[in-house]
Amino acid sequence: MKRHMLAALAFLLLAGTASAESPSPVAETITFVVSTGFWEEPAGDTEATRAETGKSDEKADMRRGYYKLIAERQPDGTAEIHLQQIEATANGPKVASSTVLEEFSALKPYVTDIRPENSSGITAQPGLFATVYLKTDPKAAEPESWTVLIDDLGEIKVERATN
Repeated sequence: MKRHMLAALAFLLLAGTASAESPSPVAETITFVVSTGFWEEPAGDTEATRAETGKSDEKADMRRGYYKLIAERQPDGTAEIHLQQIEATANGPKVASSTVLEEFSALKPYVTDIRPENSSGITAQPGLFATVYLKTDPKAAEPESWTVLIDDLGEIKVERATN
């Protein structure tokens, strides 16, 4: 009986130690993440690459992926909004590009939510449409709505939502 109790105690201690020591893969400062929309472009889209591979524009391999909007809390309580292009590769997702959206940085926002246009995960055309809810005064009763739009050509627009 003692052996079973000691074995159980040892298991619990090891299990507790393992979970306490394993690092969190997501930083504590990340408050919201939305993955939505999609993008695609010819891989190595240069004349030299096409000549090298012998592929024409129609037969070029395509790079594809999706977008992520990330709100990261700053030491002063405001947030930075990051926009990432995530490429879907054979080895799993890979960050293709990452930038801070300066339009939001200038506002020093307190982000209360980020929502995609469509929660089904399916969009018919390339691009992104998401709404960022924020307050510029943390005591404000209602948040403002701002949209982030990326069209099928990759042009980014950040603007206050209009109803």
